[in-house]
Amino acid sequence: MAKPVVAIVGRPNVGKSTLFNRIVSSGSMVAIVENKPGVTRDRLYRDAEWLGREFTLIDTGGVEFKNVSDQIAQGVYLQVQLAIEEADVILFLVDARGGLSPVDEDVAKVLRKTKKPVILVANKVENFTVNFDVADFYKLGLGEPVMISASHGMNVGDLLDRVNELLPDIKTDEELDEDIIKIAVIGRPNVGKSSIINSLLGEERVIVSDIPGTTRDAIDTYFEKGDKRYLLIDTAGMRKRGKISETTERYSVVRSLRAVDRSEVVLLVIDASAGVTEQDTKIAGYAHEAGNAIVIVVNKWDLVEKDDKTMLRFTEDIREELGFMQYAPAIYVSALTGKRVPKILDLVNYVSEQHAMRISTSTLNELIQESARLNPPPTDKGRRLKLLYATQASVKPPTFIIFVNDPEIMHFSYQRYLENQLRSSFGFEGTPIRIIVRKRNED
Repeated sequence: MAKPVVAIVGRPNVGKSTLFNRIVSSGSMVAIVENKPGVTRDRLYRDAEWLGREFTLIDTGGVEFKNVSDQIAQGVYLQVQLAIEEADVILFLVDARGGLSPVDEDVAKVLRKTKKPVILVANKVENFTVNFDVADFYKLGLGEPVMISASHGMNVGDLLDRVNELLPDIKTDEELDEDIIKIAVIGRPNVGKSSIINSLLGEERVIVSDIPGTTRDAIDTYFEKGDKRYLLIDTAGMRKRGKISETTERYSVVRSLRAVDRSEVVLLVIDASAGVTEQDTKIAGYAHEAGNAIVIVVNKWDLVEKDDKTMLRFTEDIREELGFMQYAPAIYVSALTGKRVPKILDLVNYVSEQHAMRISTSTLNELIQESARLNPPPTDKGRRLKLLYATQASVKPPTFIIFVNDPEIMHFSYQRYLENQLRSSFGFEGTPIRIIVRKRNED
């Protein structure tokens, strides 16, 4: 589900990463923090929540206008611009101890032109009994500064109250149109994502190039086939972090991950001529953890020299390399020739139904009890695990809560056994299953 975005901007060494860490992880080190300018080179995105309102927080590098001719400074400046463009609310951090600087004034000029909500935040106020002179900051034309200490967490709650007041109400995809199947097409650069979309649509709706990284942003395309409606989201290719040299490509990776978050079904495109790579595994892992239904699309199958066992061997490689995604069906296509591409939508429809499948409570409990009879639950120090009751909490992905006498006795292997029993009885092909183990009477 798409969330509002809050960006933290400001000059170097004013405490942006410290505030970021304070908000997203109660002060634990997510961003690199060091007492010298320029440590944060690229933006970090993390989900955060305050009083029930969820949002995505962006940490940016410090802006130095005087060194904008420097290549790294140019990259940081561009990242900040992109973060501002993406943001719904902007936190402009200044140093209360160091006072107003010319760079602060330059940043303020940029922010005033955005027409977006900006909260001026005066950081490093470690002692609120001392009167800090923040009058100079009114010159920035951004209203009264909120004084905080990010390192000590002081007044950060009041700041987040202000953020909540300014966050826009974003409708969920279900509220926008629950009948549309939202499909994100993801994978490494140059595996043929855009070509597959064009082949599905039957027209050149997305730019196709042999140059990796042609697609910069996530591109949405609505279309209908039969009585079904779809939203196809083409995304930029996700490279290994060490190979991301262009700032705009870093930005594209984040947009790709956000596209996964707002999709229902993911088409994981793999290059048949390259096989399953380490990066394919990482990309697949993100979609798996996000709970999306998944179809593995092996593209460029026309380039592979084949015998009667080639597809079987490739499928075995997929199952070995993507062991956590045994549930995902694979289809072998050629976007260039169009072979088998139309069948992709058949699989999308199928896994979408599996993703939304709901099992009645009585049927579910019959299966759980039968599974316990066939394979008794584990014991620990003479105590046996008892499966008391089960219910399906939600769909997309199917999520089950199993109440037991003692969750500590539930071994992961037995939980995997129960998942396999669910799959063998009901299918759930193409979708991850989540099992939550709780103690009896636990909410």
